[in-house]
Amino acid sequence: MTLTPRSIEAATSRWLGRAGYLRKWVALGIAIGIIAGLGAVVFYLALTGATHLLLETLGGYAPPKPVGEGGGAAGGGHVGWDQFTRPWAIPLVVCLGGLASGFLVFTFAPEAEGHGTDSAIEAVHKNPRMIRMRAVIVKLIASAITIGSGGSGGREGPTAQISAGFGSLLARRLDLSPEDGRIAVSVGIGAGIGAIFGAPLGGAVLAGAIVYRDDFETEALVPGLITSIVSYTVFGSMMGFSPLFGYAAQDYRFDQPLQLVWFALIGLVAGLVGLAYIRGFYGIGALFRRLRLARVLKPALGGLLVGLLGLALPEVLGSGYGWVQESLDRSALLSLPLWVVLLLPFAKILATALSIGSGGSGGIFGPGMVIGAFVGAAVWRLLEPIAPQVPHSPAPFVIVGMMACFGSAARAPLAIMLMVAEMTGSLTILAPAMVAVGLAYLIVRHFGATIYRSQLTNRDEARAARLHRGLPLLARIPVTAAMAAPRLVLDAHASAAEAGRLAGDASVPGAPVVDDEGRYVGVFTAADGAPGTTGTAGHMADPTVATVALSASLFEAFDALPDGQHWLTVLDDDRRVRGIIAVGDIVRAYRRAAEVDNIRINAVASDAELLEVRVGSDSPVQGRRLDERLLPTGTLVVSVARDGTVLPAEASTVLGEGSLVTVLTAPAHLERVRVLLSGSSNTSG
Repeated sequence: MTLTPRSIEAATSRWLGRAGYLRKWVALGIAIGIIAGLGAVVFYLALTGATHLLLETLGGYAPPKPVGEGGGAAGGGHVGWDQFTRPWAIPLVVCLGGLASGFLVFTFAPEAEGHGTDSAIEAVHKNPRMIRMRAVIVKLIASAITIGSGGSGGREGPTAQISAGFGSLLARRLDLSPEDGRIAVSVGIGAGIGAIFGAPLGGAVLAGAIVYRDDFETEALVPGLITSIVSYTVFGSMMGFSPLFGYAAQDYRFDQPLQLVWFALIGLVAGLVGLAYIRGFYGIGALFRRLRLARVLKPALGGLLVGLLGLALPEVLGSGYGWVQESLDRSALLSLPLWVVLLLPFAKILATALSIGSGGSGGIFGPGMVIGAFVGAAVWRLLEPIAPQVPHSPAPFVIVGMMACFGSAARAPLAIMLMVAEMTGSLTILAPAMVAVGLAYLIVRHFGATIYRSQLTNRDEARAARLHRGLPLLARIPVTAAMAAPRLVLDAHASAAEAGRLAGDASVPGAPVVDDEGRYVGVFTAADGAPGTTGTAGHMADPTVATVALSASLFEAFDALPDGQHWLTVLDDDRRVRGIIAVGDIVRAYRRAAEVDNIRINAVASDAELLEVRVGSDSPVQGRRLDERLLPTGTLVVSVARDGTVLPAEASTVLGEGSLVTVLTAPAHLERVRVLLSGSSNTSG
């Protein structure tokens, strides 16, 4: 047998389908973690090179660096516009960076606009297969240009989209179930951010926290731990394992209860500033959307305004992590004018909104760290001369400010606390930080705000939960009970025009496309074959369109359907097309099942009792199917649990040895049913 990429994918998909939870997620976690770590390295190098070329060489301004990148607190004080080598070049460079970024994004991948993490969260909830690799590449380049030229943005957005994009690629190439696809994208987000910030534990927790406002995706935690430590190891092996901001407050010990008052004050201020960050970012973004200007020019205008702002406050240019490092040191922070420290959180909010909200590309996590750092620094500067028991070093206040401000804005307080603690090597700060983060989170939550608008409130809002509540029988009906033979399957080598003609003749909105081996490539829609279209059906086929496995249930089929898609291609273990299933097919199959179920429940006596019995080795029903009518009339098998999996009570379900069977039966039949299921050697319940 000749090995081809698609045959390897099919074999891997079969292996994953048979593998247990541990083997599956060790394999997927390692794969996603390696790509996340390498992606973080590539973006870090791209950003470093872009910053050196654009901001430093052309702009004549070298921003400070954090300790983890070879810098440190210089204590050089505030840089005024008259101290720039070429002050006239700063607005020009930031403007041109925005222009180049806008051209790349809106020409090649419009979905790469903005901060990226929201797009990845949207993929988790709507369609884990939807992230195109083209968008990932464009995001990487455009973000490096935006931030490297002085635009205010964070580097976590591109790295999160790289690893989330790879998780999305695995979901469609390996035909992962909707649930596994969501986990793959979620852990990709956490692993990418954890790697670039050197915070593996925080990244693992973030994978489960970032997709909801007030809930946690527990299924993503263990895969997230595997993926995040792999990505951190890959990145650290090449870039170093030192915390980004060094060991900023390793000597701090919480032993003065009065300090809780000051940390609570940080929490109150950070919550309000976090709220201002959310409102300011999206408010200015809305103004840019209403602006009558070509989309490609809007990031250039935003860059020009940021460049002008940077002449007065250079701390807002670029990522700003070096200035966070400055604020952690007492002498360096005291060398900054008080007005600069007080104004910086709001100036950074404005600069980030102008850079990213205008349509530029970059993350909003990093700026949130800078904003929070200077919230803590401002509180320390104001309290230090007058208040008792304020720490001698501003580091504890700065660190807690970062945790509280962005932890509340992102609605992921625990994950952000852990990440900042890892970034600063300051686990001892967690105890008093809990007060600040808790208060800040409550303030932002009270107003229902979040910086990530694609987050759902909780798991009950997720499509899977809503389907399970509203249509409980879906999980009991196999796809094979509802699918139909495809009316058209297109060859990948057919021209787009010919494929469009065939789709029109068959009166179908689209059709699956297969390669020379008969394996699925993607979906070709009738619109792809419009007159004048060049290329082949394989080239035009969309691989991100959701599919469903032949062995799946209607629950998985409905769950896989994203908004706007009305049918799915059914694939077998070799990724060969076996059928088509549409929404109407699912509804009709569900109606039939509901009618049968109603007949079944009507046959059960109203005084029925619930019984759970494990099938014994000498049971007369052991190894038999439910449709063989082995139990007394009026007995309803509710479920069959085997090897940790709850099976639907379908006609084809086999009562294997050791299966835990739950039944409803009349009191007169209880003992007979118990003996039939457990066997003569075991008549106990």
